[in-house]
Amino acid sequence: MKSSFAPATAARVSGRGSSRLVAVLAVTQTVGYGVLYYAFAVVITPIAADLRTDTAHVSAALTISVLLEAGAAIPVGRWLDRRGGRALMTAGSALGVVAVVAWSQVRTVGQLYAVFVLIGLASAMSLYEAAFSVVIASTDPARRSSALLTVTIVAGFASSIFFPLTGWLTTAVGWRTAVLILAGLLAAIAIPGHVVAVPTAHAHRQDSNTRTGARLSEALRDKGFWLLTLAFVLHAAAISAVGVLLVTFLQHAGHTTTVAATLAGLLGILSVAGRVVTTTVARRHGMPLVTAAVFALQAVGAAALPYAGHSIAGVAACVTAFGLGFGVGWIARPAIVAARYGTARYASIAGAMALPTTLARALAPLGAALLPPGRFLTAAAFACFTAAALLIAVRGRPTSDN
Repeated sequence: MKSSFAPATAARVSGRGSSRLVAVLAVTQTVGYGVLYYAFAVVITPIAADLRTDTAHVSAALTISVLLEAGAAIPVGRWLDRRGGRALMTAGSALGVVAVVAWSQVRTVGQLYAVFVLIGLASAMSLYEAAFSVVIASTDPARRSSALLTVTIVAGFASSIFFPLTGWLTTAVGWRTAVLILAGLLAAIAIPGHVVAVPTAHAHRQDSNTRTGARLSEALRDKGFWLLTLAFVLHAAAISAVGVLLVTFLQHAGHTTTVAATLAGLLGILSVAGRVVTTTVARRHGMPLVTAAVFALQAVGAAALPYAGHSIAGVAACVTAFGLGFGVGWIARPAIVAARYGTARYASIAGAMALPTTLARALAPLGAALLPPGRFLTAAAFACFTAAALLIAVRGRPTSDN
């Protein structure tokens, strides 16, 4: 790639404003993921009973949502680059509220699918990809990794909060009223949070005039972009497949459901530890190298699990190795993309990379489920190792944004 990208001297959000932005986004992402994503898993069975269908047909609604989220990634990224995040994230939260209210009233599977089309669009407009773009554009490079880490650590507890909350509400008042209450919670927190904390379009335009970096067309001509994209697609496929099928594998290996679920539950806890360790070590050794090392460790854990999976100690060791990288992709990808291509068109470039990555996350469990038990772990190990090698291959020539 011949063109070089000049360092930017962006006028960032003030320190206090940046801290408020990160704090608010940490909360809105927690609630957003809890309501728009995690709550669904709790109410699948009562929905299926109410609609007189099976859980497979109901589960397809979430796949539709994720596919729509992927399809909207590029246009959402272009909007964010041109107009900033306040209007888009606020509208996305409002759309999410409307969709969740409609979800509580569905009477057919077709209506459920239509609702989750809207939820997918709302997710693209208001969840991680949009939030990361706002953080990247609004914080100094020295604080960027810490800001991303803060948002993802707090939001990482969304499942821990909303699984039991949704379960308790469903038991107490039924799934329809439970979903309505969650819609009210999303409306009360995400909409005003995005209105108050996310920079305005005017502020974004002023900042855009001082930010430089690659255009999307330049990034697409860069071989490194496609290598990075392939790395994160492979990693997303691996963690999605393992996250969905690990309990089933452990049951086939002879563990009880309780033990299997408890061991698989380590993934969520370890993902937080992995993000902290990666961000801390990357300050000295660089995000690409550290992320590659974490992905390689995951490859070892996944490859060893079929052989060590019959003992609890063996499973714990392998899950620990794999779990440390379970959430690293979420913080590594924006940091690496911003460092390499600058922030002028970060959201558009990140959106182009998010499209295949999100598709991989949605479809990988379906493909992995077709493989014999344990074979998908070999495939996941190969994917993680290849992702690590690709990250090593594209190290260097980063774009400074100081």
